[in-house]
Amino acid sequence: MSMSPLIKRHLQPLITAALADTPVVLVNGPRQCGKTTLVRQFADRMAYFSLDDPALLAAIRADPVGFVRRQDQAIIDEVQRAPELLMAVKLAIDQDRRPGRFLLTGSANLMALPTVAESLAGRVEIHTLLPLSNAELSARSADFLLRASTQQWPAHVVSSNVQGEQEISGRVLAGGYPEMRLRANALRRQAWARAYMTTLIERDIQDIAQIDQLARVPQLLSILAALSGQLLNLSQVGGQIGLNWKTAEKYIDILEKLFLVRRLPAWSRNELKRLVKTPKIHFLDAGLQATLTRLTPELVLTERTRFGTTLETWVYGELLKVLSVTPEAWFLSHYRDKDQVEVDFVLESPLREVIGIEVKAAASVSLTDFKGLRRLRDVCERGFLTGIVLYDGRQALSFGEGLWAVPLAWL
Repeated sequence: MSMSPLIKRHLQPLITAALADTPVVLVNGPRQCGKTTLVRQFADRMAYFSLDDPALLAAIRADPVGFVRRQDQAIIDEVQRAPELLMAVKLAIDQDRRPGRFLLTGSANLMALPTVAESLAGRVEIHTLLPLSNAELSARSADFLLRASTQQWPAHVVSSNVQGEQEISGRVLAGGYPEMRLRANALRRQAWARAYMTTLIERDIQDIAQIDQLARVPQLLSILAALSGQLLNLSQVGGQIGLNWKTAEKYIDILEKLFLVRRLPAWSRNELKRLVKTPKIHFLDAGLQATLTRLTPELVLTERTRFGTTLETWVYGELLKVLSVTPEAWFLSHYRDKDQVEVDFVLESPLREVIGIEVKAAASVSLTDFKGLRRLRDVCERGFLTGIVLYDGRQALSFGEGLWAVPLAWL
């Protein structure tokens, strides 16, 4: 499979704009998702430092204030490895608030760490870079949300620019990590994914937390991969590997900080109920989830239910990528009511306008596939923009009253 040397990331113009008026810009995201490649495009005007360099890391830990004082403008990669550096950055910014002074990256969700959040509050603009999106790989704009809001869908899916992966299953199983996608075949990609997760567990977790039972983490990841897209029962998850629910929640919090999984809250018209309703658990990358569940291209053909779970994981990741480059703060959730009627994903705008999305691993759609979306439409009334069933077809089809069947490729 051939790939262009440099794939344009949709986040780049947002970082450029932030550097023009903000002292510190932080690019969060999982390790190996392309953060270094992205920020090095700004190295023509800013000095570049990587804290993956052991000698540099030791020097910075010994004298963080002195290091920062010597920098007029700097890119500091993997800053979670020296959190003490952030207090030095705070002091420097308080003395000189010129925009664009520091461009930081972190492979952990740094703002979820209390000391970091306190250091940079009011001084930093944060952006999240996730693995490559389907739109980036196809050299298209991230316009899914705009098309959904306006219900302006093209008549047919255009040919993909991703050579050798015309089928949606190929795109899904390959995931979005650039290095993983460069591997020659599915076996080599899954070997990369296993090594990647081992490295995170053995090294990166120690940067952000102390874990007493590190050996339980691979088991926990495998369980969460099997449960991706399902309601999260902490007691049940923890019980399978000998952890109480509080410890299971702590470990899941850590996996969230490393951008491996995320809890998807429940949607409700009453915003207080969202806080107490049961969330779902999702992997952020379908390639990693497929590796942990040992889903291969051959099994996709015979085990459609397993592929449906991985496909829903892929859609979740793609929606997160769309929202990461959308200026407005949309709320992403799932819908489930007392009658067990469900909608896989609910997108709610700041104006409380709602888009419902169902995922179907098939090339055909019928009226029954819109059951949950019709229920959501009834609940939302005038706030309902559109309901979409994403399917493996090539045409956008209207099912009346704001309901659409839309090809997965448009995401």
